[in-house]
Amino acid sequence: MNVKDFYFDLPQELIAQDPLEDRSASRLLVLDKETGEIAHRHFRDITEYLKPGDCLVVNDTKVIPARLFGIKEGTGAKIEVLLLKRRENDVWETLVKPGKKARPGTKLVFGDGLLKAEVVGVEDEGNRLIQFQYDGIFEEILDQLGQMPLPPYITHQLKDKNRYQTVYAKHDGSAAAPTAGLHFTKELLAQIEAMGVVIAHVTLHVGLGTFRPVKVENVLDHHMHSEFYVVEEAEAEKINRAKASGGRIICVGTTSCRTLESAAGDDGILKAGSGWTDIFIYPGYQFKILDALITNFHLPESTLVMLVSALAGRENILNAYQKAIEEKYRFFSFGDAMLIH
Repeated sequence: MNVKDFYFDLPQELIAQDPLEDRSASRLLVLDKETGEIAHRHFRDITEYLKPGDCLVVNDTKVIPARLFGIKEGTGAKIEVLLLKRRENDVWETLVKPGKKARPGTKLVFGDGLLKAEVVGVEDEGNRLIQFQYDGIFEEILDQLGQMPLPPYITHQLKDKNRYQTVYAKHDGSAAAPTAGLHFTKELLAQIEAMGVVIAHVTLHVGLGTFRPVKVENVLDHHMHSEFYVVEEAEAEKINRAKASGGRIICVGTTSCRTLESAAGDDGILKAGSGWTDIFIYPGYQFKILDALITNFHLPESTLVMLVSALAGRENILNAYQKAIEEKYRFFSFGDAMLIH
C-alpha cells in the first residue's frame, strides 16, 4: 500500500485559520460508508442521524498550553520548547527549536526565571528530555507562561484559549486538541442526551505524532508514536451495554476511535484500563467496536486519512474529500466536520 494512494490536492485557502463563533454552525458532510452517498448539512443537524440507544464516545482530554518561549542561560539566545510527554521527576519529552543548540547540559530560562530547565538527554528522533525546576505548581506556571500548541498550518493568533478545547475537556495532558469534539456545544450535548443517546467519556492524550507526515513510501513501514489512554470501568460498561442492546458506537474523533479499538478485545467487548497505544489503522483493518465516526477533514497522505479510509473505503473517502473541496468546506483543526455512518 503506497502513501501516494492517499494523496489529494488541497487548495491552501481551504485550511481554516480561525474557529467559527458558534461551534455547531460548522458544516457537516454526511457519508454513507456502504453506498458512498453524500449529504451536505450543518453540524447541529447531527441529531437527525442519532437514535435512542446509540452511544456517543467523546475524548475528554484537555490541551495544555504546551508551547514555551525562553532563552538559553548565558547567551540569551531565544529558544522554543514544545512539551510532548510527561516522564517522571519533572522530566518532559519535548521538541526544541533550534534543536542543535539544545545539547545535554544546556540550561534554559522562561518567564524571567519563574521556570528554569536543563536539557538532560536526547531521544532517538532528536526529541529532547528536559528537567524543569520551579517553585509552586507546574500546571499553574504553565498556564501563566505557556501558549496553546496550535498546529503549524494555523498561522493566526488564537484570541481565546478555550476555543482550542472541547466543552467537555477535563484531564490535562494533550499536545493537540481532539478536534472533532470542537463542534459540540453544551446545549447540543444536552439535546443529544435528552434523545436517549448515551454519552460515554474516554481519555487519550493526543501527541503530535498523530500529525507527523508519513515519510516512507510503503504505508506499512510507518512507525506510529504511542499515546496514553484511560478507559474507566463505568464508561466501559456504558459502551458495552449500548453495543449489547443493538445501539451503535459512534466515536467523536479519531482519538476516541483509537482508544476504543486499542482497549477492545477481539470479541468486541471493551476492557477498562489504561496504557500506551501506537495502534495504526489503515485499509484492511477490521473494526472491533466502532460503528460510525464523527471527524474533521485531514491532511493528504496522513495516517488519519488512512484511518477513515479503513472505515469507509479509500474511493469513498477520496470522492467525499473531492466534493468537500468543490463545495469549499473548511479543512483541518478549525474546519468543518464529517459523519461516516
